[in-house]
Amino acid sequence: MILDKHKIAQRFARAGNSYTQQAVVQQQIAQHLAQLIVQYCPELWSRVFEIGCGSGYLTLQLLQQRSIPQLLLNDLYPEVQQHFADLPQVQWYLGDIERIEWPKQIDAIVSASALQWMSDLDAVLQQCAQVLTSQGYLCFSSFGPDNLLEIKQLTGQGLHYFSVDELREKVERAGFEILHLEQGVENLYFPHPKAVLQHLKATGVTATNLSYRWTKHSLQQFYLNYQQFSSLGQNGEMLYPLTYHPIYCIARRCA
Repeated sequence: MILDKHKIAQRFARAGNSYTQQAVVQQQIAQHLAQLIVQYCPELWSRVFEIGCGSGYLTLQLLQQRSIPQLLLNDLYPEVQQHFADLPQVQWYLGDIERIEWPKQIDAIVSASALQWMSDLDAVLQQCAQVLTSQGYLCFSSFGPDNLLEIKQLTGQGLHYFSVDELREKVERAGFEILHLEQGVENLYFPHPKAVLQHLKATGVTATNLSYRWTKHSLQQFYLNYQQFSSLGQNGEMLYPLTYHPIYCIARRCA
């Protein structure tokens, strides 16, 4: 899939305020990734580069754990800077990570829920290895093939997600030793399929279907077809799930 990074940036920028309230799973993922970093990365880091910092969920989790003198942050759109106004150690690398110049001599590269947006993940991973110091860390979360499976099944729209085995191969081929790799499934439940779409819009995830246009008929058909995923809640109410498939990786540069 060819991704229009400019339009993706616009979608996420518009979702900026609602993202903080709606991105429940992304918050949980950032928290778990930060816990894994504590467990597998005991060294102190002087220079950390974060790809796709967004609203700062992972950033703030890391700063609660350790002091980071130089925090180098990347994201597509400048509006994210408002979330980091109180952090004097921040240096910005705004723009498409696949096009901008990267900082050098980095102790760790971290990223939560962002690498699935890469057009050429192999090239990004190789670049990570090039700018990391010897034995530097790469710690990230991405998403697997079952991510938003309900949406993809009903609309045919969505990103191409790599499996955990494919990610393992890519990370190792880029020159990393994998210290930890895991995957999981997180489900959110909504009272109506319309609420599912509202959630996706509020978190910017509609950037995955830039070419998809809803009509009154296709929307009603979507609501009807979503019934196949529904289940009854504890009080007998209908619930409509949305599946997230996070994958976590902690790796260290081999040389």
